[in-house]
This record gives sequence, structure tokens and C-alpha cells, in this order.
Amino acid sequence: MDSDFKGPVNIGSEEMVTINQLVDIAAKVAGKVVKKVYKLDAPLGVRGRNSNNDLIREKLGWDYSQTLEEGIRKTYNWIQQQIEDRKWN
Repeated sequence: MDSDFKGPVNIGSEEMVTINQLVDIAAKVAGKVVKKVYKLDAPLGVRGRNSNNDLIREKLGWDYSQTLEEGIRKTYNWIQQQIEDRKWN
């Protein structure tokens, strides 16, 4: 991708997810069961997060093409492979 643009840009899925949903997706990808524990007296943060890719679309003509779960799965598998490769070196 050729461009003279210099600057930070968001790159990610624009799917709006809560932290609970993000934990559920990561646990599913990892094949793990996660027990969530909540502190009732804790401050309430934002309800969800997503990426705004408007700038990268405008400057580079780029857009994401996979779901958040697919991206997490690919990243998880890549990390798992890096760990496996280091066990033998």
C-alpha cells in the first residue's frame, strides 16, 4: 500500500462489543471457560468499544474484511505457533 500519509490510524473491526463480549470471544477462541467476577462497588466505565476506521479509509482506501472473532482467532493461533516454535529452540 503506497501512501505519503504519516500518522496513527485505527485498524480493527467496527463491531461494537462490550468487555464481557470480548472476554467471551477470546475464551471461545482459546477453548477456555472463564468465570467473570464483578465488583458491585466499582466505577462504571464505557459500555462498549469499537474501532473507527474513517481515517484509514480516507487516507489509504483500506477497510477491514474479517470479523473481530476471526481476527482474534488468527492472532491467537499465531501467538500459539510462536510459543510452540520456541519450545524446540
